[in-house]
Amino acid sequence: MTRLELRIMQVIWRLGASTVSAVQAELEPPLAYTTVQTMLNILERKGKLKRELEGRAYVYSARVTETKALGQSVRDLVDRMFGGSSEELVMSLLKNRQIDAKKLAELTEKFHRELDSEEEA
Repeated sequence: MTRLELRIMQVIWRLGASTVSAVQAELEPPLAYTTVQTMLNILERKGKLKRELEGRAYVYSARVTETKALGQSVRDLVDRMFGGSSEELVMSLLKNRQIDAKKLAELTEKFHRELDSEEEA
């Protein structure tokens, strides 16, 4: 997704089913009504949103969850930028000091705790 598509999807995920006007009102900086309408229609054609006519206005709702969209975006990033290697992504984060080894260890521990709690459920 483009940055603008993501911004719009974040509004839909936060508000739930919404009209063009409702989405437009939530966007900062503001965008023209026609721009928001065009982007919602693009997202609907891409299968990210569905729309239903309610009265005289279309109401848009998400076809994909935020978690699923995030996962797809991360996979695309790893494939395009790191040749499919998630290890190279992590190394890049470490080399560029966007995360340190201590924080990585904390996240690994958190991941294992979450994984264990999912298995118990």
